[in-house]
Amino acid sequence: MLDTWRREWAVRKIKPGDGRPLPRFRFWQLLSRSLLHLQLPGRTGPGYAVDVRRGGDSEGRVWADLYRDGRRHARATVPAVFPVQGGRLEVATSTFGLRRAHFVADDGTEHQLVPDPRSAEGRRARLDRRHPVLSRWIGVVSVLALLVGVGLNLLQLAEPISEIPPVTALVGTFESPVRLPLWVNVGLGLAAALGSSERAMRLRYRWYLDAVGN
Repeated sequence: MLDTWRREWAVRKIKPGDGRPLPRFRFWQLLSRSLLHLQLPGRTGPGYAVDVRRGGDSEGRVWADLYRDGRRHARATVPAVFPVQGGRLEVATSTFGLRRAHFVADDGTEHQLVPDPRSAEGRRARLDRRHPVLSRWIGVVSVLALLVGVGLNLLQLAEPISEIPPVTALVGTFESPVRLPLWVNVGLGLAAALGSSERAMRLRYRWYLDAVGN
């Protein structure tokens, strides 16, 4: 019920496109733009692409633009849901990149959109195809960086939070067994951010891991 309401709300946000052609992906957009295409074997009909400028507009809103046959067909702020032939496209972002970019068919099956080969997501996918072992190790390191960085920082943060009078009255005080220098905490935070960014390039978002890191 809640998911249905969210989809209906997202559809109501859609604005018509202006028909402008899809801009070519440039290398300097690696950290600020995501471009993905709907590519399914044997699928016929119009071609769709989703263009997300993650930096946001002047008001901080992040837009997802839907292109149909190379022309801007519609746009909406994320999270966005675009009804298309045979189903819908769902797009969502996190602090560090893409959280979701999937085609959901009318029968409920899901297919992840294919990133443009020039985008950061496309380059990461190419690394995975060409060097699968290295790719797996990078994924493992990303998870470890998130777990260690976020875990240790939260452990230290729990102590000052427990000293707030209402919290102290409720659960008592907590003394962190870990006390790290500022530069180490900053380094752990950066490592966790890099881990979240790497996972976002693979659309590997999990609420119990990436939400805390974000």
